[in-house]
Amino acid sequence: MPEHELPLTFCNPSAFAFDAETAIALLADMHIRKAIERGDFDDLPGSGKPLDLSDAHDPDWWLKRFMKREGLAFLPPSIQLRKDDAALDEQLDQLPNEKAVRHEIAQFNERVMHARYQLPSGPPLITVPHDTEATVAAWADRKAVRTEKAGTKARGEAEAQERSRRPRLRTRGRRQSRHSARSD
Repeated sequence: MPEHELPLTFCNPSAFAFDAETAIALLADMHIRKAIERGDFDDLPGSGKPLDLSDAHDPDWWLKRFMKREGLAFLPPSIQLRKDDAALDEQLDQLPNEKAVRHEIAQFNERVMHARYQLPSGPPLITVPHDTEATVAAWADRKAVRTEKAGTKARGEAEAQERSRRPRLRTRGRRQSRHSARSD
């Protein structure tokens, strides 16, 4: 016998002692595997659909239902800061003045710095604090563009209203002049 092969008595199945629960689990597993090989579980109703499990045995069932009902999501700080950073310009555009914009930028930068000094939980923190002056300047530029667009839109609407009024007056005047020309 070659040296690398072990004798059959090395792994004698009867050498292991099984309790009743383990024996039943092994027997059940064997029957399930045979049924899978035969295809007994193919095309069952609900196949491929998620299971609707009750929350009866989940100790946090009430918290999960509350979060689902209220649409809440708790993300790791690094992911939440990424989302907040992506939405910051839009949030700043809703603010009325420069003082409020500076305050919001300061709060965002404070949250970023606080997260940097904490132990990492989740993905790495790649969000950096915003340069206040550059961000305020960008906000002012966007505000000027929005103001110009609003002014252009208002002028366009006023001109359209004026045009809609003018033809009615002109039509009446032309008709009267034509009738007066015919009677002459």
